[in-house]
Amino acid sequence: MTETQTPTPRDAFELLMAGDQRFVVGAPEHPNQDATRRTEAAPSQQPFAVLFGCSDSRLAAEIIFDRGLGDLFVVRTAGHVAGAEVLGSIEYGVSVLDAPLVVVLGHDSCGAIAAACAATDGGVLPGGFVRDVAERVTPSVLTARAAGRNQAEEILAAHVEHTVHLLPERSRVLAERVASGRLGVVGLSYRPADGSAQLVASRGREAETCAAS
Repeated sequence: MTETQTPTPRDAFELLMAGDQRFVVGAPEHPNQDATRRTEAAPSQQPFAVLFGCSDSRLAAEIIFDRGLGDLFVVRTAGHVAGAEVLGSIEYGVSVLDAPLVVVLGHDSCGAIAAACAATDGGVLPGGFVRDVAERVTPSVLTARAAGRNQAEEILAAHVEHTVHLLPERSRVLAERVASGRLGVVGLSYRPADGSAQLVASRGREAETCAAS
């Protein structure tokens, strides 16, 4: 696929993972980050993926996946919890900007997951609106533990999986595109220590072939 062609969900996934591999080995190409790209992208945007990730300062999507201006439509919240505004933003990226891939990006040592685990263990909830974030992550923690998945990485994977399945369940726009094969939804687990992102969940025909490859 060339960068002027409309990517399939699998194409978009492979572009992302190739960029992450460059980041891991310390050989980024920094595509689409120059003045020429700035001029080209100014009139309109055509991102090849919607990136829904945690707000953690170590999860700068364009750096992790070695991309540039106009490549990714990024939505971020603590613990990648999805409310109405998040769903609307993701739907915009998919239905208006026609991005073929939605990526849910979780990570090791997530504070929101840690807060939800602490609340589950001892009933101690954080104050303010941080409490709302922890409460939205808690169902993933409970589901993971009920299935015997008690390690931190297993709980993280369960929360990413929960979000991957939640998005098309709550959004008819996303569900219809997934069903037609025009959209893939994948979940990645990111390791800040080495920069690697691993596939842990997928929805959509082409997205599921990525998991099988």
